[in-house]
Amino acid sequence: MANELLKIGDITHYFTRIEVAVVDLSDSLKVGDEIHIKGATTDFKQIVESMQIEHEKVEKAGLGDSIGLVVKYRVRAGDEVFKL
Repeated sequence: MANELLKIGDITHYFTRIEVAVVDLSDSLKVGDEIHIKGATTDFKQIVESMQIEHEKVEKAGLGDSIGLVVKYRVRAGDEVFKL
């Protein structure tokens, strides 16, 4: 059974040194959610373990928020973020 993909945002920036992606959200996201990041050369799933807004740790974020998200692998601007 395939997971339903719900697009929740777009990657706008990636900080290589700290492995953090900046995501502009178009839907809600919380710590513990499973996400799928997909782009031209990006395709992986992970559990959201840590996210921040303006350098403050948050448990959840919503529509219109721009979050910093710790990611397992390199991502690129333009990659899409889906919630599983």
